[in-house]
Amino acid sequence: MVSVCCEHALEGGRAMAETIAFIGLGNMGCPMAANLVKGGYRVTGFDLSPTACADAREKGIKTATSAPEAVSDADVVITMLPAGRHVLAVWREIVPAMKDGALLIDSSTLDVGSARQAHEMAAAANRGLASLDAPVSGGVGGATAGTLTFMCGGTGEAFARARPVLEKMGAKIVHCGDAGAGQAAKICNNMILGISMIGVAEAFVLAEKLGLSHQALFDVASTSSGQCWSLTSYCPVPGPVPSSPANNGYKPGFAAALMLKDLRLAQEAANATGATTPLGAEAAQLYSLFAAAGHASEDFSGIINFLRGGGKD
Repeated sequence: MVSVCCEHALEGGRAMAETIAFIGLGNMGCPMAANLVKGGYRVTGFDLSPTACADAREKGIKTATSAPEAVSDADVVITMLPAGRHVLAVWREIVPAMKDGALLIDSSTLDVGSARQAHEMAAAANRGLASLDAPVSGGVGGATAGTLTFMCGGTGEAFARARPVLEKMGAKIVHCGDAGAGQAAKICNNMILGISMIGVAEAFVLAEKLGLSHQALFDVASTSSGQCWSLTSYCPVPGPVPSSPANNGYKPGFAAALMLKDLRLAQEAANATGATTPLGAEAAQLYSLFAAAGHASEDFSGIINFLRGGGKD
């Protein structure tokens, strides 16, 4: 976990938040925090992992001895943690240590119910704390480049306060609605992504059987009705999109384990609301089999090899 502090600065004549705490410095959190440093913030970090702390210090992020210490003077606190149970546990620890009127932003990906519980926890403190659920899309590459998309749920006032900070880490900041709406948007988006990647992978597997080259299918589909992000930005075969993980041994990127997590969250939400999502359910099942076969740490686009029957290119 990590925290971030920044001193008063001006940007375009507008005052930036004096202090920011950022809890959770993993593969996503560290580059996000680093972009806050680049944006003019002085960053102080806390993480349970000594390795994460060392990585943070290399990027100019100071380290604190505890999460409560890190947030005690923060105007804004950002959390980036693995799952809902971690977010709720950390918020229970830090909310009492925060100063009145501070803003909490959670950029983890978690179930909508836990996100709403976190909002309720902030409100129940009765100290004027504002809160926003703001999960991201764009993966490690987007976190490093500062081009993430933030999907935000919370009041308009909380969103307005958060936006200048989020703009240091992302290129697209969207207010999706009230508490939990950001998480709802995230799991719906990633269900589309999981389904579409399987569809693109299946098409390339079929093309191979028919003797059609990868490049020929890409040239047609990328400019025709089969066009989608999974094809044009993250093509699951080597060659057509040089920056895709397929050209780097399917190193993530966005790990299959994380895609499976999001697809399961989508299915939990579908079951809770009575939504019919047969393709989402099938995608979750396929990624579950892919992960169980030993590929959880590979990029999710590597599922094409699973669909081939485990073979490589």
